Amino acid sequence: MTSDIPAEYSAYVSALGLGLLIGIVRERQRDSQQKIAAGMRTHTLAALAGAVGWQLGLPVFAIALAAIALLAFGSYRLNPTTSPGLTGEVALVLTTLLGGLAQPQPALAAALAVVVALLLQSRAALHRFSRELISEAEVRDGLLLLAAVVLVLPLLPNAPVGPYGVLNPAKLWQLVVLVMAISAAGHVALRVVGSRFGLPLAGFFGGFVSSTAAIAGFGQRVREQPLLLRSCVAAAQGAALASLLLALPVLATVSARYLSLVLPQLLAFGAVLAIAVLMGLRGNGVDPEAAMPTAASRMFRLSHALVFAALIAGVLLLSAFLQERFGNAGALVTSAIAAMVELHAAMASIAQLGASGALDDALAEWALQGVLLASVASRSAVAFTAGGRAYGLRVAGSLMLAWLAATLAISL
Repeated sequence: MTSDIPAEYSAYVSALGLGLLIGIVRERQRDSQQKIAAGMRTHTLAALAGAVGWQLGLPVFAIALAAIALLAFGSYRLNPTTSPGLTGEVALVLTTLLGGLAQPQPALAAALAVVVALLLQSRAALHRFSRELISEAEVRDGLLLLAAVVLVLPLLPNAPVGPYGVLNPAKLWQLVVLVMAISAAGHVALRVVGSRFGLPLAGFFGGFVSSTAAIAGFGQRVREQPLLLRSCVAAAQGAALASLLLALPVLATVSARYLSLVLPQLLAFGAVLAIAVLMGLRGNGVDPEAAMPTAASRMFRLSHALVFAALIAGVLLLSAFLQERFGNAGALVTSAIAAMVELHAAMASIAQLGASGALDDALAEWALQGVLLASVASRSAVAFTAGGRAYGLRVAGSLMLAWLAATLAISL
């Protein structure tokens, strides 16, 4: 003996529930709007009509849907002043569709009804967000990011192309999207948080785009305002930490196995930098002049992301060429040189070599250490050049300690 509800009954229960849910939300909006033609009862009946029509056959469902759509349109035409938008009419038609969907897939219909109810309930918040909180530049950048994911990425071949067979257009574009998305997330976070955490927070999110550029920029600020030395050092360390965090999804995209191999090194390196940032934040004052983004600021720079992907592609090609000519030693030298300019490109090339079996596990671990050391050297040189001796010593010291911790992680 079973107590399971028959499928057709569960479908009607789902249709009844979703109709009531959407109807309740619309009913409660009567207080904030002059008049709403369709409330709780109407939406519930529309959902049940969709469920009944679906069970009786597609022609009956189509007739029921058309009838409700005509009634909604007629109501809109008869009350154009009291119903300035089409939200209510669209919601009524959608409720009918969800009622029909409840027959084959009641769980999906219920989930979609919750989404519809949330959208209807969030009317004021969504209007405020679109009209007051988000700027034209942010909308444009958001659409550009969406186009990069939805339009461009599916069109790119997900297979090796070009000389040496080391370039995968889809994976390279994924890296472009990754840099754009993380930079956009940093922009949003900075706008939400504001200047409460000052330069260190700006440095952390700036490191997602270019840690070397961030270190140089904060060094210049130290020269202009020496009293901000502690804040700027914490910002530079945060930029280096952010760059390391960005390396994790980059390596995962290229080779998840290589990431699991070198993860202890990266965690040790990052732990030292995180401790250094936290120590710098102790008693750290907020800089009211910190370059925080405004609504008119760009969320990301597409050119930066494209240059990043192009550099990775160039390193991969050069590594493949040198490996063909000089073996693995040539590829490792190329990666070390590239790390002085862009750490992620060099790490991605090492991961590619490790994934292809060109490097054994032990050599792959020490190859990463060589790449990290080259990056530490270049960032230290930038810190000394841009910010002077005091700034350079602090930044270089924390980076070198992080590298030593990563080296120790290999030995353990």
